Amino acid sequence: MNTDTTLFYLFSSLALASAVMVIGLSNAVHSVLFLIIVFCNIAGLLLLLGAEFLSFMLLIVYVGAIAVLFLFVVMMLNIKSNPTNPSSLSVLPIGFLICLILVAQISSVTDMNLVFFDSIESNPKWISWAAETNGISNIEVVGSVLYTSYSLLFLVCGLILLVSMIGAIVLTMHQRTNVKKQRIETQLSRNPGGVVKFVTLRK
Repeated sequence: MNTDTTLFYLFSSLALASAVMVIGLSNAVHSVLFLIIVFCNIAGLLLLLGAEFLSFMLLIVYVGAIAVLFLFVVMMLNIKSNPTNPSSLSVLPIGFLICLILVAQISSVTDMNLVFFDSIESNPKWISWAAETNGISNIEVVGSVLYTSYSLLFLVCGLILLVSMIGAIVLTMHQRTNVKKQRIETQLSRNPGGVVKFVTLRK
């Protein structure tokens, strides 16, 4: 077993396990975090196939923007876990339809007889892209342009995401009632006549 096959099985198993955790967890924040792991593993698979640009764009667009936006929305909505569990019969037709779609997709790229879509090339050529080190890759070209000519825009986008993340955390923080803190409006509305009180002590 070579390096490409080992990495393929590793990324595929992690992607499948993370995808199961996305739909299996009740906490929405944890589901979004596992969705980010799925995107990272799919980017690794695309990198093994030689699609460096698609892998790079998947990390930037889906992980850096869409998944983070999902996380912000979940944090802003403050979704609570629903104690009511739906019945298995209500979700059975949807699960059966999804299984049919998955079987159709898997059979279209394998040697199974249930082929719904004809493949463009019957005998594709296997190229070990991990061993191809000659020349400049797509990632090096995009990185040389992104971090030189558009470095300011790249840093500004990162700063905007950082500010939005901090704002979402601040807005969703719950104020505890047992914490003593200064209330300026109460101090300003206080009557100054009753602040000082003279007491006559007995001798």
